[in-house]
Parts: sequence; C-alpha cells; structure tokens
Amino acid sequence: MNNKFDVIVVGGGMVGATLAAALGRSKLSIAVIEASEPLPFQPDQPYDLRVSAVSIGSQRMFEAVGAWQAMLDKRACPYRRMLVWDGEGGGETLFDSGDIYQPVLGNIIENRIIQLSLLEVVKGMDNIHWLCPESVESIAETSSGISLELASGKTLSAKLLVGADGANSAVRRLSDIAVDKQPYHQHALVATIETELPQQDITWQRFVPSGPQAFLPLKGNRASMVWYNSEDEVKRLKALDNETFRQEMLATFPERLGGINSIIERGSFPLIKSHAETYVKNRVVLIGDASHTIHPLAGQGVNLGLMDAAALVDIVLPLQAAGKDFGTLKVLRKYQRARRGYNTLMISAMDVFHHAFKERPLPVRLLRSAALDFADKVGPVRNLAMKYAMGLAGDLPSLARGKLPV
Repeated sequence: MNNKFDVIVVGGGMVGATLAAALGRSKLSIAVIEASEPLPFQPDQPYDLRVSAVSIGSQRMFEAVGAWQAMLDKRACPYRRMLVWDGEGGGETLFDSGDIYQPVLGNIIENRIIQLSLLEVVKGMDNIHWLCPESVESIAETSSGISLELASGKTLSAKLLVGADGANSAVRRLSDIAVDKQPYHQHALVATIETELPQQDITWQRFVPSGPQAFLPLKGNRASMVWYNSEDEVKRLKALDNETFRQEMLATFPERLGGINSIIERGSFPLIKSHAETYVKNRVVLIGDASHTIHPLAGQGVNLGLMDAAALVDIVLPLQAAGKDFGTLKVLRKYQRARRGYNTLMISAMDVFHHAFKERPLPVRLLRSAALDFADKVGPVRNLAMKYAMGLAGDLPSLARGKLPV
C-alpha cells in the first residue's frame, strides 16, 4: 500500500464516511482510518438503540454519494409531522411537511445502517484505502503536509488530515486543539419498544421540568423512546425489570403514546455540550462531533456534522480540480468561517430550549407556552423554522442540494 495520500480521514462513522464518499468521486487518493467495523445488517435483527432523524438535506447528501437507496433497502421510517408541546403550560406547535409541499420531514434510521450503507460506497472506490481496525498514535507537521504514526506501526502522510473521530477525538487531542466541555447534568435513557398502535408518521416531543420525552417512529409497530432525566433517576429506571419499566413509561408518558406491548432494549448516555476552540490548524480540520456536540433534543447533531462535511467538500474539490493546495491554514479558515458561526448558533439555541423548559416560575411557563402557540399559528414563522431544520434553507453547500461542487 502506498503510504502517501492526498487526504486522510480519521473516523469512518456517518460523517467521516460521507466526506470520504464525496471526496472519493474525484481523483484524490484517500485513506480512511477506523477503530472497528460495524456489525453486518440482517433484516430480522432487532432495532439498534442509536438512531438518527435524517433531514431532507442529509438525505440529498446520501443520494449524491450513492448511499441513500441502500439505506432504504435496509430499514428506514419516514415521518411527515412533528409535534412539540409544553407538558406544563399546554402550548404546542405542529410541523407538517405538507405545509411546505414536501412529502416527508425526514426519516428515522439506525446509525449503523447509515454507516454500513456509506461504507459500501467507500469500500467500492479504488482511490480509497480502508484501514480498520486502526488508530492514530501521533501526528506531526512536515514541510509538505502532515505525517501520522498508527497503532500498527505504519506511517502515513497526506496534504490534509480530517478529524471525524467523534467527541473524544484523537486528532483533536494530538493536534493540541482545546475544547470547551460542559455537562448538561442530564442523561438520556433510550428504549426500543413494541407499541399497540401501528407504524405512525409523526414524531413528538413533550417538555416537562425533569427533561423532554420523545417518540421516534420505527418500521411496523416499533418505536424509539427517549427519556431525559437526572443521572440518578436514569440509573433507577435502568435497574428496573422490563415489566416495571413498562408500567413506569405508561404512567409517565402522554396518552398519545398508546399501549406498550413490550420493552425490547434499553440504554443510556450522558449529555455533554462541547465546542472546539478552533476547527482548523495547518493541514488539520475537524468535522462533526470532533468539533462540536449539542443537546440531542432537536435531533440535529448528525445533520450538523453532515453539513460540516458538505462545507469541506465545497472547499476541497474545486481547489483539487484547479491543481491548488487545499490543506493550508488560509484555505481551511474558509471552512471554519462557513461552519463555526452556525454551529455556535445551534448550540446556543439548544441551550435556550434546555433551560427554558426546566422548573420555572409561572410567568416563564406562560411565556414559553405562548411562544409555542404563536409559532403554531403564524405559518411563515413555523414553516421557516421547519425548512432550516430540514436542511432546505440558508446558504446550503452543494451536497445538501444533491450535487457535487465540480
């Protein structure tokens, strides 16, 4: 194997694999480094706990790199409506894709299915080298680019190193990029359940002082439930047997959930906000969770990361086609300008939601309910918010519009 590449992507998850699949459609030589292979998909497997709400903008990216149909062929559940309401004050907003003449708001897809489908594309490209299991031990800048020492003893070099290796990014750490991490002091308990009601086309989220409660539809009469609460309460709920936990869900979640036939699987994770102090250094760039993590209540985490990847593609491919250097700090700062401001805005918006729906005095509860009712009644406001959440508004990168920049 040639140890010299144009681009090395560390992290072959959803965001890193999307970037590699897009860059791989050029003449660039690419290496993708990943710690572990995802388990193969079997149609009769139970649903994974980790799922994502894939926006229309993200869907267009997957279509552009040739991975979308493989996701649909495995397992995906479209949803057309999203209801958000205040469990204390009663205010609510309903988002309906029909209001903006779209067939769906998005699709709920297991993270592993997204990754597997993208890797089918990546592994089919002759100019991409897949290195797995593998990890990075050290990073050094050279006169002509960047050099990596791998756990296996291999040494690789490239013009550009991309850190797409998640919230605990080795690329970020080894590049001495500082990160601001703040816990939300809240955990998310995720449960896959079998419902009495058949498959639904709606996802909903109710805000209560202890934390939001969310419903994500899956194929058939399955659903993914997310229950945000304190660490101690989530530990207590996880320790319950399935029948006792089922009864607690029925007593706590709203009636619109309907009956629960069974609890299939449960898991939990802490909620932590993080933001890298910079996304770029000379020859190094961070995308996705390596650069930012947000509260998952709006389901925007993976969609933000995919927009990072798309923005980087818009910078790298035109320069590559023109025979110019795409790894300098001056070039990479264009990517940071394109993404950091918007990501900061989204992190702040999620903070506002998180704090606004905690236990609050009556005037605040009345105000937040009135805000939800206002958004529901004022169509242009609701529809604009819907378009942004779906990746259909703003200065969108080429991939989010379903095409490559060159």
